[in-house]
Amino acid sequence: MIPTEDASARKREIEEKLKQEQETLSFIRENLEKSDQLTKGMVSILSSFESRLMQLENSIIPVHKQTENLQRLQENVDKTLSCMDHVISYYHVAKDTDRIIREGPTGRLDEYLSCIAKIQKAVEYFQDNNPDSPELNTVKARFDKGKELLEAEFRSLLTRYSKPVPPILILDAISVDEELDVQEEVVLEHLPEAVLQDIICIAGWLVEYGRNQDFMNVYFQIRSNQLDRSIKGLKDHFRKNSTSSGVLYSPAVQTKRKDTPTKKAPKRPAGYDHDLRVKHLSDALNEKHGALAGKDDVLDIEIDSYIHCISAFVKLAQSEYSLLTEIIPEHHQKKTFDSLIQEALDNLMLEGDNIVSAARRAILRHDYSAVLTIFPILRHLKMNKSDFDATLQGTAASTKNKLPALITSMETIGAKALEEFADSIKNDPDKEYNMPKDGTVHELTSNAILFLQQLLDFHETAGAMLASQVLGDTYNIPLDPRESSSASSFTSDFSKKLLSTYICKVLGNLQLNLLSKSKVYEDPALSAIFLHNNYNYILKSLEKSELIQLVTVTQKRAESSYRELIQQQIQDYQRSWVKVTDHLTDRNIPVFQPGTKLKDRERQVIKDKFKGFNDGLEELCKIQKGWAIPDKEQRDFIRQSQKKEVSEAYRTFLQRCANISFTKNPEKYHKYRPEEVEEMIERLFDTSA
Repeated sequence: MIPTEDASARKREIEEKLKQEQETLSFIRENLEKSDQLTKGMVSILSSFESRLMQLENSIIPVHKQTENLQRLQENVDKTLSCMDHVISYYHVAKDTDRIIREGPTGRLDEYLSCIAKIQKAVEYFQDNNPDSPELNTVKARFDKGKELLEAEFRSLLTRYSKPVPPILILDAISVDEELDVQEEVVLEHLPEAVLQDIICIAGWLVEYGRNQDFMNVYFQIRSNQLDRSIKGLKDHFRKNSTSSGVLYSPAVQTKRKDTPTKKAPKRPAGYDHDLRVKHLSDALNEKHGALAGKDDVLDIEIDSYIHCISAFVKLAQSEYSLLTEIIPEHHQKKTFDSLIQEALDNLMLEGDNIVSAARRAILRHDYSAVLTIFPILRHLKMNKSDFDATLQGTAASTKNKLPALITSMETIGAKALEEFADSIKNDPDKEYNMPKDGTVHELTSNAILFLQQLLDFHETAGAMLASQVLGDTYNIPLDPRESSSASSFTSDFSKKLLSTYICKVLGNLQLNLLSKSKVYEDPALSAIFLHNNYNYILKSLEKSELIQLVTVTQKRAESSYRELIQQQIQDYQRSWVKVTDHLTDRNIPVFQPGTKLKDRERQVIKDKFKGFNDGLEELCKIQKGWAIPDKEQRDFIRQSQKKEVSEAYRTFLQRCANISFTKNPEKYHKYRPEEVEEMIERLFDTSA
């Protein structure tokens, strides 16, 4: 039970807390009352502000709307006035642009195009708003006149500023300077930059608004004429300078061009390796046709000129296409380019066909040197075919097929010439008047070897010629390496083997013909010398020109075979001395004892031997002195061999007869000392001795 004092204290404590809480409550009530009064005052103020704001809004909004309407009306008036001015301007376009249109665009293209644009807008306005208006006809006529003058300006600018590319610049563009590691590209500028920009601008307008393609026809006609003139100019320049001085005016690419070009040797087109051996061989094959010498020189110039023109066409066509892409719309570029190059390309192909026709006529005359004109041209055409194809990409099939057709034609006529040449070597007639009196190398041999040496210079071209005509069947060469009928599909090894077989065939025909010709000689020794000279010339020529390497592709023993033939002819020649050395043998010489007197018959035998030897020696030396062995090494070898054989036999004979008294006048029979015999033999094959 809680004590009474504690309860009283607890009660007083509670009463005090209650009193404090009541005081706090009273304070809160007073503050709430004050807050309510402030709130009522604020509500009253806001209500008054809202009332006044509504009154202001009701006053301003009508004024704002009225102002906005007035502004709209002002804008409509301005737009109406602007439209009126714009429409009225269409009625004045014809008058305002009349002077500029009549005077044309020359010298002020931008201003002229601006006038044309105004006229075009007027046409569109009247078509849309008043198609029956007489003004429409007026502006239409003015627009057509403006377009006509633009087309005329396009033609005029092209005609006035399109010039043939100077031959010197073309030669620089197609040349290869061996002294330069990096070739400097020559830029061909066909039109001045300012003129080009005007032409591009006019072409763009005609494409967008002219709605016809007449200007494209004008473009290709003018540029085609200039392309053809550029190539003809190069040809004339080439002929003139080749004829007068043998050199071309072609300054080096890296040097600045002077007013007067420096005369220098011509630089060759890229991939071009035509040398003077063509001319040398052509002259050699035509020596017997003296009147043709001048024609050969002209022919060489024509070949060189044609090869340069082929390279020039590729370079100029590429440059023309680059220019064309800036002027002609993309979807018309290939067609326009095709038309542009036709005249120049046709002229080149026609000239190529003429070369083929000339070669064909020459072959009918059995003038096989004509094939030499085909080799350098054909090689150059094939080396440049990839550039041709790339340049003509996108043109008509008939255009792209022109070069392959010419190449095929040249390969055909070239192969025909090679075959007929091989047959002509075999069938060359055995005419006595045509045989060398001294047994030297026959003209047929030198001509044939020279011809084969030229094949070595153009071995790839010649092999392709033969392969293109499937002549492997002729030579019994298996044709497995071929993948198609195209000559380009023949492997290099196959073409090389085919050419090797052809050369072996020519050499075989030549050998047969030489054997036949050698029978024309009545003297077997001269026949042997003739064959020896020709075989030796063939072997030396093969070795010197490296033809032997090509021959051994199919004939491994070719070199040793010729050496055996040469040795055989030397032995055949040496038999001619048997009738001389036979007099020096022991046959019929009497056996005698020293001091024994010979009978008359025995003395006569010895006398006959001396006389036979002397007469035979003199006769052979007299005859064979006029014979020829051009090869000094072979000539010395044959002399030494014969000198040794005869000298030894003669010395032995003299020793045998030294102690025999067979005549009172020994000097009559013993005419020559051994040294004199050697000297006589040393003078063989030397007409000047």
